[in-house]
Amino acid sequence: MVLGEQQKLYTVETFLAYAMLPENELRHLELENGIIVEMPMPRIINSIIGASVGGALNNFVMPRDLGYITSANAAYKTGERHVRLPNAAFITKARVSSLEGIEFDGAPDLAVEVVSGDEDVRKKAQEYLRAGGTLVWAVYLDEREVVVFTQDADGALNAQTFTLDDTLSGDPVLPGFTLPVRDIFPIIKS
Repeated sequence: MVLGEQQKLYTVETFLAYAMLPENELRHLELENGIIVEMPMPRIINSIIGASVGGALNNFVMPRDLGYITSANAAYKTGERHVRLPNAAFITKARVSSLEGIEFDGAPDLAVEVVSGDEDVRKKAQEYLRAGGTLVWAVYLDEREVVVFTQDADGALNAQTFTLDDTLSGDPVLPGFTLPVRDIFPIIKS
């Protein structure tokens, strides 16, 4: 939902200042083309799924000292007037110069979006990939599937759908990491 009270285009800096105000503390805000967009209040299952995927990633990443896993409150500057907050994400250690500050300058290497409502995930995936990301996993709760987005060398967006019987791969970002799609939906009995 685009916020109606807004009369101007925001920069990343002015957006972050606005998002950090006490009255906005519980709102899930993103910046798209300089316009503040309030994401719908997620269902509890969205949080469970994001934490589940983030936990699986963390269990692989931390013992190998490969980088960092972030949750849904981490801001990524994906353009001059774009800020995204994926449900979970991975950043390689080599890309992190500092853990100080409010936002990461660039997209995560792997972004995980738990899809809510009529969200345009293809547009978000392109944004992440153009800003330096490598993989985007879009988790569709109702369909019980994950769409993996990558980008060709020529910039074309590729999408591959994985169902409950499939297994996701972290390649090329996390070689050796696999996650059965069924494990993303731990409370769903088939």
